[in-house]
Amino acid sequence: MNEKKPAFDAKALKRIIKLLFEFYPVMFPATIVCIIFSAVTASIPALFIQKVIAVIEKWVETRDWIAAKAEIVPMLLILCVLYVLSILSVFIYTRLMAVITQGYLSKLRCKMFDSMQNLPIKYFDTNKHGDIMSHYTNDIDAIRELISQSIPALINSLTIVLAVLAIMLYFSVWLTVIVLVGVFFMLLVSKKVGGGSAKYFVKNQISMGKAEGFVQEMMNGQKVIKVFCHEKECMDEFDNVNEALCNDCRKAHAYANVLGPIIQNIGNVLYVIMAMIGGLFIILKVKNLSFMGYATLEISVLVPFLNMVKQFTGNVNQLSQQINLIVMAAAGGSRIFSLMDEEPESDDGYVTLVNAEIDENGNVKETDKRTGKWAWKHPHGDGTTTYTPLRGDVRMVNVDFSYKADKQILYDVSVYAEPGQKVAFVGATGAGKTTITNLINRFYDIEDGKIRYDGININKIRKSDLRRSLGIVLQDTNLFTGTVIDNIRYGRLDATDIECMKAAELAGADDFITRLPNGYNTELTNNGSNLSQGQRQLIAIARAAVADPPVMILDEATSSIDTRTEAIVQRGMDKLMEGRTVFVIAHRLSTVMNSDIIMVLDHGRIIEKGSHQKLIEEKGTYYQLYTGAFELE
Repeated sequence: MNEKKPAFDAKALKRIIKLLFEFYPVMFPATIVCIIFSAVTASIPALFIQKVIAVIEKWVETRDWIAAKAEIVPMLLILCVLYVLSILSVFIYTRLMAVITQGYLSKLRCKMFDSMQNLPIKYFDTNKHGDIMSHYTNDIDAIRELISQSIPALINSLTIVLAVLAIMLYFSVWLTVIVLVGVFFMLLVSKKVGGGSAKYFVKNQISMGKAEGFVQEMMNGQKVIKVFCHEKECMDEFDNVNEALCNDCRKAHAYANVLGPIIQNIGNVLYVIMAMIGGLFIILKVKNLSFMGYATLEISVLVPFLNMVKQFTGNVNQLSQQINLIVMAAAGGSRIFSLMDEEPESDDGYVTLVNAEIDENGNVKETDKRTGKWAWKHPHGDGTTTYTPLRGDVRMVNVDFSYKADKQILYDVSVYAEPGQKVAFVGATGAGKTTITNLINRFYDIEDGKIRYDGININKIRKSDLRRSLGIVLQDTNLFTGTVIDNIRYGRLDATDIECMKAAELAGADDFITRLPNGYNTELTNNGSNLSQGQRQLIAIARAAVADPPVMILDEATSSIDTRTEAIVQRGMDKLMEGRTVFVIAHRLSTVMNSDIIMVLDHGRIIEKGSHQKLIEEKGTYYQLYTGAFELE
């Protein structure tokens, strides 16, 4: 297995932090200031303790309580003020971090979704949808923990470590050096144990995405699973996926859980060692090198110093505990940014679709009003602009195409569809029928040849305008959460309720819709699971009808409809197809018999073409299909 080992992605982490400053250029720095202030105020009590102990020692000798009180009270008051300000700063930064965290995740999800919407169809064809969904759940959640927990903890602990280190050096250089030696061993342990934890936390994030992808796939395929009685096999397969996730998660947390106690106990041992060494320094009257002078170590210095050792090692431990969250966030960020950095769908088109008014002389004029007539607005290099009426003339000339470099799908395909013609494609599964319609929509771009729409190379037409001129009904119907009428209106968002209802009548869907509990206002959920497959398909046809496009693509549009319903739909579709250029893909030859041109495909090549009568007379492949000599499959 040459599987690439997961590694910590420092670039992803830097990018997460960069976005924090980008999204909140004022609020986030203000939050950092508040965190640092509260951390500093948590570090300086040692200075006051040292002074208080020194004053008490002096009072024990002199018994001058008034003088001692005069020195202690101001220090206690200052300390109280600092603590009040610290509480206030903690309150402010915790509130700010709540706003920043949720706002950051909201903005990141929007950026990710916007990037996803601009991706080509190929991305969704080659990536598991469950794995893509895990970017919005697990990966986002890992970043949430980084921002809400790790970053404040890191800033707070690092500030305390630096402040306490400075104060310890101020008190005693010799003792501080000994502490740093102990901390060095703590860091070695953190690197060793934390490194192993980081590796498995990255693998854990990847395994989580695979598990979610598997679960979603099984949910979508429950009917198929039950029909073929594959419940046991699916459970076994899930056990394998879940076991891999469990192993990665167990190893990650095994390392993570052992790190804290080890670091904490090293800190406890270091505390005992420092107490013993400090006591010996005092007993032996060893000269203490400090910023207060070169003098004998005193109890007023040792007591606060030992407290600082505890505080210092505790915050080093706190820093080490953030390794896991940082690694998980980096792994999640890496996956999120890989989606955001995917090459978006390219579009160099500059020809646009506009509303048009056409006079009796055929002159075309652009208008802002919806006239029901359209024209291609074609700007030229010399500054002139021409308007070509949208007629629905589609021509493919000598087109070659392959989804993968080593497997060609179409070979020298030429298709000519004049305005108002009905062109049908028949052939076995995999012959290339749906691929042709994908190329007309520019879901994929051709490798060789030309595709012209009303005489314009479709590469020059902006993709959104090209697709707006095409109505499509797919074999796999997608209905969205909302009412029936909302799903029909999806074809044209500015369509009125009356227009949506007329489209439903045209498609033959009005009869069953009016018998639903709330008619057109019936709520659909879970891809219209409360409707039959045929009813869902009728709504999809109504959706295409309300769009009122000049070109229609029907990809197995009636494959899920029974024969009786098909007759109803066919009458509606005949009305829908009047005056339009229509491309039909069908297995039922009864649905293509009245086509102007029927094209028979075999392994990416057009082997026969002509009208139904012409192909029957030729007694070739189509004739054999029609007479039942052999099946399409």
